[in-house]
Amino acid sequence: MFVTHHVRINTRVRDRRQSMPFFCAYHLGLKPGRRMGERRTETERGRSAYVDRYTNRLMFCTAGIMFLSLCDAVFTLKILDSGGEELNWFMLILIEDSIDKFVAVKMTLTALALVMLVIHQNVRILCRMRVRHLQYMILAGYSFLIGYELYLLQLASSL
Repeated sequence: MFVTHHVRINTRVRDRRQSMPFFCAYHLGLKPGRRMGERRTETERGRSAYVDRYTNRLMFCTAGIMFLSLCDAVFTLKILDSGGEELNWFMLILIEDSIDKFVAVKMTLTALALVMLVIHQNVRILCRMRVRHLQYMILAGYSFLIGYELYLLQLASSL
């Protein structure tokens, strides 16, 4: 005697994916997620893919930019002490007001920009270029800037 169970299979598959809000608890690290890679369907459709976790490479790049930004602030102050001039009028106003304010605002603006870049790392800027590639270019640019500032400090010390 066989008992057969009839299971009705829903022929309509429910799509559970939702569009992500601009700021999300997963993006800000308030909720731990599991997804590090993109879904193929998102990239095939040309949509931006958001992930729950970020790669170590991206986090090292972010930490490197923050460190180089701090070095830039310190070297800028040393160059100014050696007789140099600040060309950025906004930073010049902050430096004239307070050195602590200059460093705090510079680091805060850098950190906020990096948070936005990391959250939107998979957004396409051009055909194959994504925001994360822009972040790597910023790291390279800051590295060249620090090298130039060290060169200026060396020139100032030899005078």
